[in-house]
Amino acid sequence: MNYAMIFYLLGRVVQVVGAMMAAPFIVSLVYSEKAGWYYLFCGIAMFIVGTLLTIRKPKKTAFYAKDGFVMTSLSWIVLSAAGALPFWLSGEIPSYVDALFECISGFTTTGASIVPAVEDLSRCTNFWRCFIQLIGGMGVLVFLLALLPLTGGRDLYIMKAESPGPSVGKLAPKVRQTAYYLYIIYFFLTAALFVSLLIAGMPVYDALCTALATTSTGGFGVKNDSLGGYSHTIQYIVAGFLFFAGLNYNFYFFLWTRRFKEAFSIEEIRAYAVAFWGAVALIAVNLVSAGTYGAEPAFRHAFFQVGSIMTTAGFSSVDFENWPALSREIMICLMLVGGCAGSTSGGIKVSRIQIYVKMLARELSSLCHPKSVRVICMDGKRVSSDVLRSTMVFLAAYVVIFAASILLVSLDGYDFTTDFTAVASALGNIGPGFSLVGPARNFAFFSDFSKAVLMFDMLAGRLELFPMLVLLSPATWRKN
Repeated sequence: MNYAMIFYLLGRVVQVVGAMMAAPFIVSLVYSEKAGWYYLFCGIAMFIVGTLLTIRKPKKTAFYAKDGFVMTSLSWIVLSAAGALPFWLSGEIPSYVDALFECISGFTTTGASIVPAVEDLSRCTNFWRCFIQLIGGMGVLVFLLALLPLTGGRDLYIMKAESPGPSVGKLAPKVRQTAYYLYIIYFFLTAALFVSLLIAGMPVYDALCTALATTSTGGFGVKNDSLGGYSHTIQYIVAGFLFFAGLNYNFYFFLWTRRFKEAFSIEEIRAYAVAFWGAVALIAVNLVSAGTYGAEPAFRHAFFQVGSIMTTAGFSSVDFENWPALSREIMICLMLVGGCAGSTSGGIKVSRIQIYVKMLARELSSLCHPKSVRVICMDGKRVSSDVLRSTMVFLAAYVVIFAASILLVSLDGYDFTTDFTAVASALGNIGPGFSLVGPARNFAFFSDFSKAVLMFDMLAGRLELFPMLVLLSPATWRKN
């Protein structure tokens, strides 16, 4: 384990967090808020600490898979712990555990909040909540890779550990170029949404925060009713961009480079679109047949909430806790599935679900035809045995963590729906759940122990489980 390089990279992360705190400070100057000074002082202190840790670059820069997993998990813990300080020191979130929960929820783009009334927070603090979702959506380490090479050609290990999905490849010959392209696409979508919201009549501050929280599929809002109080046009725009945010970013890269055939031949994109619009249609029909809404409101709310839940954003246009049973159960299924690999969405991912279905079909076929040989393919290419194995291990780990978390959270004594959807929300980086953690409520009532469990789940879900599990494994810390 290259500890010197790990501390060096952690120093870079602390520097980035410190520099980012200039943004909420500027917001506080615009609105004359005293809370902004806490961001300034914390930012300066962090930048100094980060600079001290990076004065000398280690001579040995070799970085391997284990180092990448450890570095990634530690960096997310450090940046969350540092990013929570202004919440706590300003007194806007009096408990540091709650401040840490809010910050982890922001960086992991979960959107689960402990704040009972977000409109009571200062504008600079609400901006910070949304801004950290923008950085966390694509990944702070991917952001660093876009700015400068870090580990002497071993950057792919970090990208694999931080990027969502069953496999990560390079869109360009160099990893730094790949990170750069990803962020260009990411910022372009954010800017396009911001301009669209302004045209639709949303105030500048609200439009900026909403844009930051939408393309990151984070879901933090600046209003107590999330986006329920905005116009129908704004809800349609946000829902549309949520759909786009859930797409695999390879799709946008292929469009950018005019490789249209490759873009539209991605199986995951087609499956995602079918699942998305199929769920919208089913929920809309169910809402109309149950007499909950008329045709247009039913379609709008179904479109918005499917976009929010499937992409794991966590916005709400209405309290879907009151929807018919079929609609709510479809929403729970979408919570588990999530968006595409290579997007900012959480959940198990559409591509993994496709692989599981194909593996099931192969096993059923082999039972009927024992001598047949059936190869599993995605996008016309054979899926390697390593990917199949890691995909199945991911599912096993997901189920184990999910079950263990429900048992631990259940010690608080709340109902099963609350515990189940709270864990599903945290592990899938979704935000709202059902019952006591529904869209009109928050997570503040949980004990500090349960919040710690949910914080681990949020980090594990955002980092695809394995970096956090590697960090906890005794084998990681044994000397070879």
